[in-house]
Amino acid sequence: MADVTLKKLVQLIGAAEGELRRAAVLVAGAVGSAKERDLVKALLAVLDEAGSPLRPVAVEALGRLGADEALPQLVELVCAGGAELDEAARAAGRMGARGAKAMAKVMAEAPPPLRRRIAAALAHGGTQSAVHATVQALTDADAGVVEAAARSLAAEIPSLSDAHRRTLADQLIESLDPKADSPPPPASEAAMVRLLAALHDPRAEEVYWARLGPGHPRSLRAAALQGLGTLPPPTADGKLQQLLACAADADFQVVAPALMILRHVPVSRKNAKHWQRLLEAPDVATRLFAVEKVRDADSPEVAQALLGQLRHPDRKLRDEALAALRGNASGRQALFDALLAAANPDEAWFLARAQAESAGELTEKQRAELFERAGSYQEAEDRRAEPLWSLLRSADAEGLRQRIEEKALALRKQRDYGRGLGYLRLLTRDPACGPALRFEQAAMGLKQSGHDTAAVTRNAEPCLAQFARLLQDTDFDLLGAVGKAKWLDDEDLFYLGFHFAGENRQAKEFGKGVLELLVKRSPKSERGKDAKRKLKSEGLA
Repeated sequence: MADVTLKKLVQLIGAAEGELRRAAVLVAGAVGSAKERDLVKALLAVLDEAGSPLRPVAVEALGRLGADEALPQLVELVCAGGAELDEAARAAGRMGARGAKAMAKVMAEAPPPLRRRIAAALAHGGTQSAVHATVQALTDADAGVVEAAARSLAAEIPSLSDAHRRTLADQLIESLDPKADSPPPPASEAAMVRLLAALHDPRAEEVYWARLGPGHPRSLRAAALQGLGTLPPPTADGKLQQLLACAADADFQVVAPALMILRHVPVSRKNAKHWQRLLEAPDVATRLFAVEKVRDADSPEVAQALLGQLRHPDRKLRDEALAALRGNASGRQALFDALLAAANPDEAWFLARAQAESAGELTEKQRAELFERAGSYQEAEDRRAEPLWSLLRSADAEGLRQRIEEKALALRKQRDYGRGLGYLRLLTRDPACGPALRFEQAAMGLKQSGHDTAAVTRNAEPCLAQFARLLQDTDFDLLGAVGKAKWLDDEDLFYLGFHFAGENRQAKEFGKGVLELLVKRSPKSERGKDAKRKLKSEGLA
């Protein structure tokens, strides 16, 4: 600086007032040099002015100049803990190794609140010595000091040169070496790992992996995961399992960064079994993430794991798991098998409705299995039959109707009227069911009746009521159908004719026709003779 300019600045700092003096101090810090002794002396004089608003500005200027002469006064300001502490610690940090050493000595003797402020300010000194001193503060016994030092270092990292960044990474990796004589306390370790993550140094990868286990504090595990998030996704099976264990943890502070890394890890048939553990995680968000990741893994093991989500109380998770199961062959098979193994009607209904949309994709073999199981439930009067019938109707309503009819008629031919009647009732519940099937139901019911001719019993007999309803259908030849039903024996015909012969008009004519059919078939049998007597007594002979 020219002598004239220097003298003018020194003069203004010593004699000027207000904004002019402040401007002179700022200019001195910006363009001056520590070699200009008069300038340094003028700035030091400002520090002696207790309560002066220019003291912080003078402290900053001395720090910029790197004036070692100011160090004792800066130490005093820091120890005093006043408003100038932060700026004084920063200025000392700019003075290289001497300043950093002086601040380290102050911190060793200062109370925790003061140490926190010094640690927060020191790293902003912008020198390697200041950074090193702040790193030493990371091992402080007070967690507040550690946190303050970590925050200030993190803020400085973007402005560090590549060489400084590498040196800082070296210091941190060395401090975190498990073979070190004095390992850092948990709070310090977590802070160091966070700083390493901010440095994006690939050499720290093993430092992160070594700290993922559940035996480490959650803050440390979270910091390690954040560090791994700055590196390429792992490909090794063991490392994937470590990440999945973190993602399945109960603490979301650990879960969240693990999920962020796993988003970029593909699922394959080889590693799909490892991803299944996420479907047992305590957190719903983790399970939803897992469903999304494994939905394309078409394997029976994954399908079984997804099946378990259908009983979870969270509706969104149930819906997503169900959609994933429907999306591939293994999932659909798992749903189908679960339906067959359902323990109660409610579970069966849930699983049947879940498959209703894709019922058309059921194979012929699966439909046959469903029909057989539904039939066994039907015959045992087990209410699990209905959801199975419902799913079969969704798959092919007309095909199911034909299959039930064939089953009922086959049982009738085997003279297993009770079981056949059960199948026919499935069809006759439909209002659109035709009279031919309704006749089959009435006739099988007739075979099952007790043939008690007492009026009270006959009036309560369902099959006779069904015959009466069929009589109302003028397009259906009921008497002709009875005549063709060769499997109705004499007892059946007598009971049917006996009942309707005692009625009026159309019913009486039908009863007469049935009794005459019996007489024609078995004129010499006992029931044939009874039929003749009934016709005579009713005036129908």
